[in-house]
Amino acid sequence: MPFADELLGPDAAGTLFRTMRTAAPGANLSVLEGSIDRLGPLALRARADLLRDGLLSALPGTYTEFARIIRRAATDPDFRGWAVWPVTSAVASKAVEENTSSAFDDGMALLAELTGRLSSEFAIRSFLRADLDRSLAIASDWTTSSDEHVRRLASEGTRPYLPWSVRVPEILARPGVTVPILDRLYRDDSDYVRRSVANHLNDVSRDVPDLVVGTTTRWLDSPDAHTEKLVRHALRTVIKKGNRDALELLGFAPADLDVDGPTLDVTELPMGGEVEFTASIRNVGTEPAKVAIDYIVHHTKANGGVTGKTFKLTTRTITPGDSIDVRRQHSFKPLTTRKYYPGPHSIELQINGVSYGRAEFSLGG
Repeated sequence: MPFADELLGPDAAGTLFRTMRTAAPGANLSVLEGSIDRLGPLALRARADLLRDGLLSALPGTYTEFARIIRRAATDPDFRGWAVWPVTSAVASKAVEENTSSAFDDGMALLAELTGRLSSEFAIRSFLRADLDRSLAIASDWTTSSDEHVRRLASEGTRPYLPWSVRVPEILARPGVTVPILDRLYRDDSDYVRRSVANHLNDVSRDVPDLVVGTTTRWLDSPDAHTEKLVRHALRTVIKKGNRDALELLGFAPADLDVDGPTLDVTELPMGGEVEFTASIRNVGTEPAKVAIDYIVHHTKANGGVTGKTFKLTTRTITPGDSIDVRRQHSFKPLTTRKYYPGPHSIELQINGVSYGRAEFSLGG
């Protein structure tokens, strides 16, 4: 993950300042210019907000006047990249604050015009929070745009759990309200758009997995060449949670298996070490068994509780009477995204959503 300074640092902020100085030569840009020196300690979104506020202070007129300047700035070919985030955020703030239908609709249109320079997915959240149904109606129209960036914005900007963005409480309170947009895009020609659709539906699965399984079932009934791959990606979270309906949809039906393991190579592990586990899986049924094999590491938390994290191991097809052996090493080297705590831990094997044994070990300090 790049640092905030690499994305929205003095260089990008300087580009924003120079672009606006050219587009609005009579404006007092001193607050915006001064904001550049105040970026240092701020996280990424806080930087965007600071520059947005500096821009709004420099251009205090009506939304129509503001939008005219932004469109003039957009004629500069260098006006792209992370310098655009504060601008789209300012467009949204200005349009929503004016509270007129014309400003709302033009503000959404301006986000669509700018999204090819840097996705307007963060800025659109202000419109969604102000009037969800009006925003979704406009986003639905974007699904037929000839521009893949605009079509992706219809999906990405309306995700329930879009990273780095503010939440839209009404989207969370109305599960599935965005699915009609996804229905229009799941067979899109662009992989860029389809990936967004899969990530969006994966977000929805956190709250209403049954709705997501039902939606992907419909899509597989009317697929194109890319639908199966999209569905697998969209179902990744519910698959890890062992959702039986999702597993069966992807062909991982209940199987008659005999499992030996997991067996660990150690019972005590120093912090930063690796534990290796093995297992043998035999198909004792009369039909080939398509299996999705995962393992769950149950970690001790700082408060002494336990939390599990699922990891993919492999997918295989086992013919009747045959066996397969699996082996995996799992590191407990501390990461920036995960801190480990000493105490009891365990590894659980999960096959087609069913638990097949659990082996315990102790992680040292």
